[in-house]
Amino acid sequence: MMSVEIFKYLLTGSYVVLVYWLSWVGMRRTKDISGFSIGNKDMSPYLIGITLAASIASTATFVINPGFIYVHGFSAYLHYGVAGSLGILTAFLVLSRGFLRLGEEKQALTIPDWIYHRYQSRGFSLFFAFINLLSVTFVVLILVGCSLLMTGIFPIEQKPALIVVLLFVFSYVLMGGTYAHAYTNTLQGIMMILVTILLFVDGLSYFEGGFFTALESVSQSYAAAYNSDSSLYYSFFSVFGSGFIVTFALMLQPHILTKVLYLRSEADIGKFIGTTVIVGTLFTLILMVGFYAKLAGMDIPAQDTVVREYLLHEFSDTAGGKLTLTFIFITLLAAGMSTLDGILVSLSAMVVNDIVKPLSGDQRLGLAWSRWVLIGVGVLGLALAWNPPPLIGLFAQKGVYGLAAASMVPMLFGVLFRGYIPLWNVVGAALIGLFAHFYLNLFAGLVNPAVSASYAIVLSAFFALSSLALWRVFGRKSVAEIN
Repeated sequence: MMSVEIFKYLLTGSYVVLVYWLSWVGMRRTKDISGFSIGNKDMSPYLIGITLAASIASTATFVINPGFIYVHGFSAYLHYGVAGSLGILTAFLVLSRGFLRLGEEKQALTIPDWIYHRYQSRGFSLFFAFINLLSVTFVVLILVGCSLLMTGIFPIEQKPALIVVLLFVFSYVLMGGTYAHAYTNTLQGIMMILVTILLFVDGLSYFEGGFFTALESVSQSYAAAYNSDSSLYYSFFSVFGSGFIVTFALMLQPHILTKVLYLRSEADIGKFIGTTVIVGTLFTLILMVGFYAKLAGMDIPAQDTVVREYLLHEFSDTAGGKLTLTFIFITLLAAGMSTLDGILVSLSAMVVNDIVKPLSGDQRLGLAWSRWVLIGVGVLGLALAWNPPPLIGLFAQKGVYGLAAASMVPMLFGVLFRGYIPLWNVVGAALIGLFAHFYLNLFAGLVNPAVSASYAIVLSAFFALSSLALWRVFGRKSVAEIN
């Protein structure tokens, strides 16, 4: 049998070469900022669906979230695996067609660009561009997660690992932009499917006595839908309500919803969503690793390291297991990179198109500027990840969920309502969503960012619907009927 060390470096080398080849192919198709941002409308809906699923299922899904299942049990699984999945499906069923229609009509490249064309306000577009920078917190999460994985397989410390991960992703995204992102995500998505199925099947023996019987062996609360011992998942709203609402809103992140703009036409939407749902459902099986680690009797004090420690525990005893472990670790790294590259592409395009161009007045800025901005975003993420806070998953959620809370009403109203919507209505809703989330999470004692963001979204929607109804009653202008 091939030695583990040789296999490790051979597999890593093969993966790196394949990624660079796919990026080179992408580079040949990237001629301007439009191609860098959303491609040239020539990609298969199946490829875009896999790309989207891999972008959604990042380091959070594969490395961080199983730690929440390990600590909080079945309630956390219902939050992420059931409520979250329904939120994703509903978001794309509701938003895809209307978002693509206006995006194609106005040739929008980014979400702030879409907002500008929908509401005819450069100021509101700039606001959206700046709050989308909160996605940098997710860059931090991914970098930390990938660096932890690298320390589990390579003889490298965490800080050098951060640099290696960022430089690698930089290098191939700078080459091919959206095409590099889509092609490499498809490769990474296939690898992620294989590993998910492998880990799911491998750990099923922990449930030989029955699923709930096994969980109850830990504790009654661990097996309960609402965990009375948990500070995060203790009620219907914290488990299901917030899981659905906030995940729906998270689909409005710049590297996720803009995938719709890659499609050739509305005719591709069904194939695109179907592919995303199938692949994404498979990815949720990785959450079971949290249960497996708990049922294996492992005592893991650092929640963010649960996946790494479980894999080392499960596969490091035999030569064959070590070979398998190598493939799994590299795939989990790929899972993180599949989202990181998408965020970097979307943020760099957004900063150039929606911040630098409007503020400078120079419309000639294009592809070169996008690449320089991409480097800047990556360096900022690296600086924040250098000394990360404990529970990096919660840190990332605070920032990204703030973006979700601010984006929900303007995007949803923009898609569902035809015709004129008063600017003050959606601006007010966005500000209420943003500030209510941070107030509730940081000062009002709502520790779970999903809960604080969900309450903020409810407040934002209540304001928007009630004020819009009053405005219509008093007859300032007519608003067209809902689609």
